[in-house]
Amino acid sequence: MRKTYFLIAALSGVLCVNAVCSQSVEKKKLTIEQMFELAEQNNSSIKAHRLQQKQAYQEVKVAKNGYLPSINASLSFSYNGDGMIIDRDFGSYFKAEIPDFGNNFAVEVSQIVYSGGATSANVRLSELKAQMTSLDAELNRQEIRFLIIGNYLELCKLENQLKVFDTNIAQTERILKDMHVRHNQGTALHNDITRYELLLQDLKYSKTTLQNNKQIINNQLTSTLGLSEATIIEPDTSDIKLLSDKSAEQWQKEAILSAIPIKLAAARIQINEQKKKLSYSYRLPKVALFATNNLIGPITMEIPAIDKNFNCFVAGIGITYNFDNLYKSGRQLSSDRLGIMKARQDMTTTEEEIKLAIQSALIKYQESYSLLQTKEKSLELASENYNIVYYRYANDLALITDLLDASSQKIDAELQVVIARINILFNYFKLHYISGTL
Repeated sequence: MRKTYFLIAALSGVLCVNAVCSQSVEKKKLTIEQMFELAEQNNSSIKAHRLQQKQAYQEVKVAKNGYLPSINASLSFSYNGDGMIIDRDFGSYFKAEIPDFGNNFAVEVSQIVYSGGATSANVRLSELKAQMTSLDAELNRQEIRFLIIGNYLELCKLENQLKVFDTNIAQTERILKDMHVRHNQGTALHNDITRYELLLQDLKYSKTTLQNNKQIINNQLTSTLGLSEATIIEPDTSDIKLLSDKSAEQWQKEAILSAIPIKLAAARIQINEQKKKLSYSYRLPKVALFATNNLIGPITMEIPAIDKNFNCFVAGIGITYNFDNLYKSGRQLSSDRLGIMKARQDMTTTEEEIKLAIQSALIKYQESYSLLQTKEKSLELASENYNIVYYRYANDLALITDLLDASSQKIDAELQVVIARINILFNYFKLHYISGTL
């Protein structure tokens, strides 16, 4: 039973490998700008927000219908029964004949000339909501771009770390080869070879882990960019140019002008102000011009009824006013005023949060340069230490444990330098993300 199980597992593994190999792998060397362009074209979230924008601007056109005249027409046909003329005491009656066929055709045109600002306030409110939708779309675009950069830089880091492991694996294999020669000569212990082989296996396993992580990040990037799963993205950092000479004040000025959360907060203030104008408009009268034409038959106002059509035309000006709004709209206006106050307070809070975020990100960005210098110095010292220990070990002046420790320290220092370099790029792009200039 166990043999059957292992046979099935082996066959399944072979089939999976064949399925993977059967996919045509395509390598793409992409810069950050090229990835941004692909995201604009293919990212599903960006597409959804783009459709939402179109819908919002269509709502603006719908709101502008309030400026257009209203035209109503009605047409009806009827069967008329005969009427009866009855005394007030119901003592007697006689029949009043009415033509059987009846018709009624009416056309009414009206145009609002004054609505207390309600129509313009509705249009402006729709425009502000469309603006909010555009800002939401831009915020989503910035988030997608920052996500792309995060994955892209992670891919760069993993790629450089793999190079570190490739170099150290090759170096370890050379040392093992020398150890085997020395063992055959009787100048090296078998235990030393075993320990170094363990180190080699650890390095290979770490490399496999990095390769798997690289595949995961690559899959996330291809999904975000709308590319095929078989695409392998190769980082191209040639277009990255760091500008580290900006002060905190300069970054904050850019953030005040460009940061999406601040623009959203400002739009919410305007929306609440328009809501207040709309509520106030309910206290004012509505004035409209109207014209009506009626064609009705038969004429039943006469007895006997006249079997003819009667046409009349009416035009004039109408004024409507709801007196209950004098005492009902006050509560709504109070609510609108509180909404404006809260929106302004939210604006102040957002500006403070952006300011603090810029300061923190700038400190981390400047700190990342110091960290890189420290890690590069550590790598220099670790490399010197490894060379010295290896020389001493080769001359039987150091133990294998000393060589293993020195090798581990050098590998760790090399990996830390890679992380420190990527950290500079990440903190730089984070500044752009916070300030809304990504």
